[in-house]
Order: sequence, then structure tokens, then C-alpha cells
Amino acid sequence: MKTIGLIGGISAESTTVYYRELTRLVRARLGGLHSCELVLWSVDFAPVAELQARDDWEATGAILAEAARKLEAAGAQAIVICANTMHLNAPHIRAAVSVPVIHIADATARSLTAQGVTRPLLLATRFTMEKAFYRDRLAELGLTPLTPEKADRDRLHAIIYDELCQGVIRPESKAVVLEMIERGREAGADGVIFGCTEIGLLLDPVEMPLPTVDTAVAHCEAAVEFALG
Repeated sequence: MKTIGLIGGISAESTTVYYRELTRLVRARLGGLHSCELVLWSVDFAPVAELQARDDWEATGAILAEAARKLEAAGAQAIVICANTMHLNAPHIRAAVSVPVIHIADATARSLTAQGVTRPLLLATRFTMEKAFYRDRLAELGLTPLTPEKADRDRLHAIIYDELCQGVIRPESKAVVLEMIERGREAGADGVIFGCTEIGLLLDPVEMPLPTVDTAVAHCEAAVEFALG
């Protein structure tokens, strides 16, 4: 089994999902008492979030690149960034280490394509929905991602940062996001991307009206395939 290096803490709430899912998936493959061999570097998210808000992605890239170097030094044979938005810094990380970076958008696109989805509704932070780095990657992989209208993007961003990243789960926020998904379906979406690794804390993919990919789970599946493949 290869060792996976996790850059976590972005946020800590979803990093726990990664540990749980990696353990579950390895046990499902190998049985018994098996679990995933991994090393974790958990960053303090508050300074990173402040830099995000200032659009200082060079500074966030430096923080994550240093985390990746530490993971490689600790024996990681691949890097997993436990977030969607921070894949904006994937080039910084690739330049800092010699091991591969398992990209969350690639894993997501494979899962969507396997379900026959071509026009997924991307639900994520404002950065992931509005900047090109994520949407362009999906487009290169044959998808045409849709995003909610600006008012919905702003509301979803607030739900993620003010609630989900802080462990707050509100039924009224679930209802709001379900309404966004219905509007996306009416606009032509044929699938849904939980494009923030915290959204799966609020919604269950099996309850969605369209084929849905929880990116945290898809990312873990790709990491385990690397570790055991």
C-alpha cells in the first residue's frame, strides 16, 4: 500500500470526512483490520481564509506548498488537498514536490461521466464557482458545468464559511440549497457536484433529484485507487 499525504484543515470539518472515507474504502477492499496508510498536515484555516478573502493566492500557495513538502519528507507518495477551492494552488504544490497530486476535479469528472452527466450544477465556494481554475478543468474533461445565479452563489458561500466550516448544520440552509438545485435542474443541469467538501455534511447525494457526486468521496476513491492500484 502506498502512503497518501493529506493537506487538511481547509476545513477541519471535511478533513474528518477524508479520514473516515479513506479508512472505509481501504477496509472494503482489503477487509479485516486494514486501514489507509497516510500522513496528515492540518493547516490553521483562519489565516488561509483571510488570504482567500484578499485574493492573495500566492500566499496561500506558499502555505500549501510548504505543507506538501513536509508530507513528502514524512513519506507521502502522493498529495491529496482536502478541499476543492485550494486546488487553485495545485500548480504551487506540484512545483514543490516530486510526488503526484491527485486532483479532485479529475476524480469528480470521472464519477460524473460514469453516471452519464454532461451539464452538472457546480455548488461550491464563490471562489470555485466563479474562478476559471475548476470550471476549465471540468470542461477539459468533457463537462459543461453550470453555476447558480449570483445571489445564490453569495448565499451558498456564506453557508459554507459561516456554518458548515464551523460545524453548524441548519435545516433551513439545507432547504435553501435544495431550492438552488431545483433552479439548476430547471436551467438544464443533469447532475449536481458537491463542489465544496463540506456540502456533504449538509446534504446526502442519494436524496438529490439528479445524479450527484460528493467530491470528498470521489477524491478519496481516487486516492485509494492510487494507494492500492
